[in-house]
Amino acid sequence: MLTLFTFGPAFGLPDASPFVIKAEMLLKLSGLPYQTRRGNLRRAPKGKLPYLDDMGRLVADSTLIRWHIEKTYHIDFDEGLTPAERGAAWAVEKLLEDNLYWAVARVRWLEGDNFERGPALFFNMVPAPLRGVVKALVKRKVRQMLWSQGLGRHSVEDMTAMAVQGVKAIADMLGDKPYLMGDRPCGADATLFAFAVSLQSPVFETPIRAAAESHANLQRYLARMRAEFYPDFVGEGVFGPEFGAAPRAEAAVDA
Repeated sequence: MLTLFTFGPAFGLPDASPFVIKAEMLLKLSGLPYQTRRGNLRRAPKGKLPYLDDMGRLVADSTLIRWHIEKTYHIDFDEGLTPAERGAAWAVEKLLEDNLYWAVARVRWLEGDNFERGPALFFNMVPAPLRGVVKALVKRKVRQMLWSQGLGRHSVEDMTAMAVQGVKAIADMLGDKPYLMGDRPCGADATLFAFAVSLQSPVFETPIRAAAESHANLQRYLARMRAEFYPDFVGEGVFGPEFGAAPRAEAAVDA
Protein backbone atom coordinates (compact mmCIF):
# COMPACT_ATOMS: atom_id res chain seq x y z
CA MET A 1 0.00 0.00 0.00
CA LEU A 2 1.28 3.44 -0.95
CA THR A 3 1.17 5.99 1.86
CA LEU A 4 1.17 9.73 1.18
CA PHE A 5 2.23 11.91 4.09
CA THR A 6 0.33 15.19 4.18
CA PHE A 7 -0.34 18.29 6.28
CA GLY A 8 -4.07 17.64 6.46
CA PRO A 9 -7.23 19.55 5.55
CA ALA A 10 -7.36 23.30 6.08
CA PHE A 11 -8.76 26.48 4.50
CA GLY A 12 -11.75 24.55 3.13
CA LEU A 13 -9.38 22.41 1.04
CA PRO A 14 -8.22 18.78 1.13
CA ASP A 15 -4.83 20.01 2.27
CA ALA A 16 -3.17 23.27 3.24
CA SER A 17 -0.48 22.71 0.60
CA PRO A 18 -1.14 22.63 -3.15
CA PHE A 19 1.88 20.35 -3.53
CA VAL A 20 0.16 17.76 -1.34
CA ILE A 21 -3.07 18.06 -3.33
CA LYS A 22 -1.04 17.65 -6.52
CA ALA A 23 0.59 14.46 -5.21
CA GLU A 24 -2.75 13.02 -4.13
CA MET A 25 -4.26 13.91 -7.50
CA LEU A 26 -1.45 11.99 -9.21
CA LEU A 27 -2.28 8.97 -7.07
CA LYS A 28 -5.94 9.31 -7.97
CA LEU A 29 -5.07 9.55 -11.68
CA SER A 30 -2.81 6.51 -11.40
CA GLY A 31 -5.60 4.29 -10.08
CA LEU A 32 -3.19 2.77 -7.56
CA PRO A 33 -4.46 1.99 -4.04
CA TYR A 34 -3.12 4.45 -1.48
CA GLN A 35 -3.76 5.97 1.92
CA THR A 36 -2.93 9.33 3.47
CA ARG A 37 -1.44 10.07 6.86
CA ARG A 38 -0.52 13.24 8.69
CA GLY A 39 3.17 13.84 8.18
CA ASN A 40 5.84 15.26 10.47
CA LEU A 41 8.39 17.63 8.96
CA ARG A 42 11.04 16.40 11.39
CA ARG A 43 10.70 12.91 9.94
CA ALA A 44 10.32 13.94 6.31
CA PRO A 45 13.33 12.97 4.15
CA LYS A 46 13.88 16.56 2.95
CA GLY A 47 12.14 18.36 5.78
CA LYS A 48 9.12 19.05 3.56
CA LEU A 49 5.78 17.53 2.66
CA PRO A 50 4.47 15.68 0.80
CA TYR A 51 6.46 12.50 0.70
CA LEU A 52 5.49 9.00 -0.36
CA ASP A 53 6.23 5.71 1.38
CA ASP A 54 6.20 2.90 -1.17
CA MET A 55 6.77 -0.22 0.92
CA GLY A 56 9.66 1.38 2.77
CA ARG A 57 11.06 3.43 -0.08
CA LEU A 58 10.60 7.11 0.71
CA VAL A 59 10.12 9.57 -2.14
CA ALA A 60 10.03 13.28 -1.30
CA ASP A 61 8.78 16.12 -3.57
CA SER A 62 5.61 16.00 -5.65
CA THR A 63 7.45 15.90 -8.99
CA LEU A 64 9.74 13.10 -7.85
CA ILE A 65 6.66 11.25 -6.60
CA ARG A 66 5.22 11.52 -10.10
CA TRP A 67 8.41 10.20 -11.69
CA HIS A 68 8.55 7.35 -9.18
CA ILE A 69 4.98 6.30 -9.98
CA GLU A 70 5.63 6.48 -13.72
CA LYS A 71 8.86 4.47 -13.55
CA THR A 72 7.86 1.93 -10.91
CA TYR A 73 4.32 1.22 -12.08
CA HIS A 74 4.80 1.87 -15.82
CA ILE A 75 2.26 4.69 -15.91
CA ASP A 76 2.54 7.53 -18.40
CA PHE A 77 0.45 10.42 -17.11
CA ASP A 78 0.94 12.19 -20.45
CA GLU A 79 0.06 9.24 -22.65
CA GLY A 80 -1.19 10.38 -26.04
CA LEU A 81 0.36 13.85 -25.88
CA THR A 82 2.74 15.03 -28.58
CA PRO A 83 6.23 16.22 -27.59
CA ALA A 84 5.04 19.83 -28.01
CA GLU A 85 2.03 19.18 -25.77
CA ARG A 86 4.22 17.52 -23.16
CA GLY A 87 6.46 20.58 -23.18
CA ALA A 88 3.51 22.94 -22.84
CA ALA A 89 2.10 20.90 -19.95
CA TRP A 90 5.45 21.04 -18.15
CA ALA A 91 5.62 24.81 -18.70
CA VAL A 92 2.19 25.25 -17.11
CA GLU A 93 3.33 23.27 -14.08
CA LYS A 94 6.37 25.48 -13.64
CA LEU A 95 4.29 28.66 -13.94
CA LEU A 96 2.06 27.36 -11.17
CA GLU A 97 4.77 26.00 -8.90
CA ASP A 98 7.54 28.55 -9.35
CA ASN A 99 5.55 31.76 -9.78
CA LEU A 100 1.91 31.66 -8.76
CA TYR A 101 2.68 29.62 -5.65
CA TRP A 102 4.86 32.37 -4.23
CA ALA A 103 2.31 35.07 -4.98
CA VAL A 104 -0.34 33.10 -3.09
CA ALA A 105 2.06 32.34 -0.23
CA ARG A 106 2.73 36.08 0.18
CA VAL A 107 -0.98 36.83 0.35
CA ARG A 108 -1.57 34.12 2.94
CA TRP A 109 1.38 34.86 5.15
CA LEU A 110 2.20 38.53 4.86
CA GLU A 111 -1.19 40.23 4.57
CA GLY A 112 -2.60 40.86 8.03
CA ASP A 113 -6.27 39.93 7.64
CA ASN A 114 -5.52 36.87 5.52
CA PHE A 115 -2.83 35.73 7.93
CA GLU A 116 -5.18 36.00 10.89
CA ARG A 117 -7.94 34.09 9.08
CA GLY A 118 -5.60 31.31 7.99
CA PRO A 119 -1.99 30.59 8.98
CA ALA A 120 -2.34 32.23 12.41
CA LEU A 121 -4.47 29.24 13.43
CA PHE A 122 -1.44 26.99 13.00
CA PHE A 123 0.11 28.56 16.08
CA ASN A 124 -2.71 27.92 18.54
CA MET A 125 -0.73 25.03 20.03
CA VAL A 126 2.24 27.28 20.79
CA PRO A 127 2.21 28.50 24.42
CA ALA A 128 0.62 31.94 24.57
CA PRO A 129 3.72 33.75 25.91
CA LEU A 130 5.76 32.52 22.92
CA ARG A 131 3.09 32.68 20.23
CA GLY A 132 3.78 36.24 19.07
CA VAL A 133 7.51 35.63 18.82
CA VAL A 134 7.07 32.38 16.89
CA LYS A 135 4.62 34.01 14.48
CA ALA A 136 7.05 36.85 13.83
CA LEU A 137 9.93 34.45 13.22
CA VAL A 138 7.97 32.33 10.75
CA LYS A 139 6.66 35.37 8.89
CA ARG A 140 10.22 36.68 8.70
CA LYS A 141 11.30 33.35 7.21
CA VAL A 142 8.53 33.54 4.60
CA ARG A 143 9.56 37.10 3.72
CA GLN A 144 13.19 35.98 3.32
CA MET A 145 12.13 33.08 1.10
CA LEU A 146 10.13 35.42 -1.12
CA TRP A 147 13.09 37.78 -1.36
CA SER A 148 15.45 34.94 -2.28
CA GLN A 149 13.03 33.61 -4.86
CA GLY A 150 12.86 37.07 -6.39
CA LEU A 151 9.16 37.82 -6.37
CA GLY A 152 9.39 39.46 -2.97
CA ARG A 153 11.64 42.19 -4.38
CA HIS A 154 8.73 43.71 -6.31
CA SER A 155 5.96 46.00 -5.12
CA VAL A 156 2.68 44.45 -4.05
CA GLU A 157 1.04 45.94 -7.13
CA ASP A 158 3.60 44.39 -9.48
CA MET A 159 3.46 41.00 -7.75
CA THR A 160 -0.30 41.00 -8.02
CA ALA A 161 -0.24 42.03 -11.68
CA MET A 162 2.17 39.19 -12.48
CA ALA A 163 -0.04 36.67 -10.69
CA VAL A 164 -3.20 37.90 -12.40
CA GLN A 165 -1.46 37.63 -15.77
CA GLY A 166 -0.40 34.08 -14.89
CA VAL A 167 -3.99 33.14 -14.08
CA LYS A 168 -5.15 34.62 -17.39
CA ALA A 169 -2.47 32.71 -19.32
CA ILE A 170 -3.61 29.42 -17.79
CA ALA A 171 -7.28 30.17 -18.45
CA ASP A 172 -6.44 31.09 -22.05
CA MET A 173 -4.50 27.87 -22.51
CA LEU A 174 -7.33 25.81 -21.03
CA GLY A 175 -9.85 27.40 -23.37
CA ASP A 176 -12.97 25.29 -23.89
CA LYS A 177 -11.21 21.95 -23.40
CA PRO A 178 -12.51 19.72 -20.59
CA TYR A 179 -8.94 19.19 -19.37
CA LEU A 180 -5.74 21.14 -19.81
CA MET A 181 -4.49 19.32 -22.90
CA GLY A 182 -7.67 17.84 -24.30
CA ASP A 183 -10.35 15.26 -23.59
CA ARG A 184 -8.54 13.39 -20.82
CA PRO A 185 -6.55 14.56 -17.80
CA CYS A 186 -2.76 14.50 -17.99
CA GLY A 187 -0.10 14.89 -15.32
CA ALA A 188 -0.28 18.67 -15.42
CA ASP A 189 -3.98 18.54 -14.54
CA ALA A 190 -2.97 17.31 -11.09
CA THR A 191 -0.93 20.49 -10.69
CA LEU A 192 -3.45 22.82 -12.30
CA PHE A 193 -6.31 21.57 -10.15
CA ALA A 194 -4.23 21.69 -6.96
CA PHE A 195 -3.02 25.24 -7.44
CA ALA A 196 -6.20 26.66 -8.97
CA VAL A 197 -8.36 25.35 -6.16
CA SER A 198 -5.84 26.51 -3.54
CA LEU A 199 -5.69 30.09 -4.78
CA GLN A 200 -9.49 30.16 -4.61
CA SER A 201 -9.73 29.11 -0.98
CA PRO A 202 -12.77 30.90 0.49
CA VAL A 203 -10.71 31.83 3.56
CA PHE A 204 -8.56 34.38 1.76
CA GLU A 205 -9.62 37.62 0.07
CA THR A 206 -7.17 38.46 -2.71
CA PRO A 207 -7.14 40.02 -6.18
CA ILE A 208 -5.63 36.74 -7.42
CA ARG A 209 -8.66 34.80 -6.21
CA ALA A 210 -10.95 37.38 -7.80
CA ALA A 211 -9.07 37.07 -11.09
CA ALA A 212 -9.43 33.27 -11.09
CA GLU A 213 -13.12 33.49 -10.28
CA SER A 214 -13.65 35.81 -13.25
CA HIS A 215 -12.72 33.07 -15.74
CA ALA A 216 -15.83 30.97 -16.37
CA ASN A 217 -13.88 28.22 -18.11
CA LEU A 218 -11.59 27.82 -15.11
CA GLN A 219 -14.62 27.55 -12.82
CA ARG A 220 -16.15 24.86 -15.03
CA TYR A 221 -12.85 23.01 -14.97
CA LEU A 222 -12.64 23.11 -11.18
CA ALA A 223 -16.25 21.94 -10.82
CA ARG A 224 -15.57 19.06 -13.21
CA MET A 225 -12.41 18.00 -11.37
CA ARG A 226 -14.05 18.29 -7.95
CA ALA A 227 -16.97 16.13 -9.03
CA GLU A 228 -14.70 13.51 -10.57
CA PHE A 229 -11.93 13.28 -7.99
CA TYR A 230 -13.28 14.78 -4.75
CA PRO A 231 -17.03 14.08 -4.90
CA ASP A 232 -17.38 13.97 -1.12
CA PHE A 233 -16.30 17.59 -0.84
CA VAL A 234 -18.44 19.25 -3.51
CA GLY A 235 -20.59 21.93 -1.88
CA GLU A 236 -20.49 25.56 -0.80
CA GLY A 237 -17.42 27.59 -1.63
CA VAL A 238 -14.44 25.66 -2.90
CA PHE A 239 -14.99 22.36 -1.09
CA GLY A 240 -17.91 23.10 1.15
CA PRO A 241 -17.63 23.98 4.84
CA GLU A 242 -14.19 23.84 6.44
CA PHE A 243 -13.32 20.27 7.26
CA GLY A 244 -10.69 18.73 9.46
CA ALA A 245 -8.31 20.35 11.92
CA ALA A 246 -5.66 22.83 10.88
CA PRO A 247 -2.13 21.49 10.42
CA ARG A 248 0.29 21.82 13.28
CA ALA A 249 2.42 24.96 13.50
CA GLU A 250 5.46 23.04 12.30
CA ALA A 251 3.69 22.54 8.97
CA ALA A 252 3.09 26.22 8.48
CA VAL A 253 5.86 27.33 6.15
CA ASP A 254 5.10 24.89 3.35
CA ALA A 255 1.35 25.46 3.37
